[in-house]
Amino acid sequence: MRVRDWQDILSEVVEDGRGRDPDAWRAVAGTRRRSLGEDLFLAHPNAGVYQLKTYAKNPYEVRGVGARVARRIDDDLDPLFPRRRGDDGENDAGRFAVQQPPEDESQAESMARRLEETVRVHADTPTTADDFFTDVMEALESPAFGPMDYEFDARPDRLDDLADEFADADELLSTDLDDLIESDGVDRGFQ
Repeated sequence: MRVRDWQDILSEVVEDGRGRDPDAWRAVAGTRRRSLGEDLFLAHPNAGVYQLKTYAKNPYEVRGVGARVARRIDDDLDPLFPRRRGDDGENDAGRFAVQQPPEDESQAESMARRLEETVRVHADTPTTADDFFTDVMEALESPAFGPMDYEFDARPDRLDDLADEFADADELLSTDLDDLIESDGVDRGFQ
């Protein structure tokens, strides 16, 4: 396992999302157990599992670390991630998407036309929120999107289960993030 900058991990997710089912990604996120910041696991059945730890250095800058912790989702890991609505009757409420900006003006205009058409079609047709979300993400060419178990000010049980499953990676990433926090001086209050 190689620890890298969290944005490098997201770039890898974007690359892994191309050529795969972009809507097969799943995520679990929440606050860190004992420190400042957030934990995030991103997973795809064929791309594997990625763990990220981040914190907001200030309102304009997020810093963090991450690593690929598994090459694929096996039968033991599968229940630790949320499912799409309708799969086995499960109904996880959250959604996430990884976005990338258009490469040029032509691509931006094309995406805008597809998005406008998607919204128009869904306005005229009975649809579900999940279908609308999926169609919008496809119109925007999102490389990774899907269901997410997320708690803004707490930790979902799944997050603890995943951290326990990847305990060595979790400890290593926590140490590296704590070093970043300390070097940035974010862990100190006003004196």
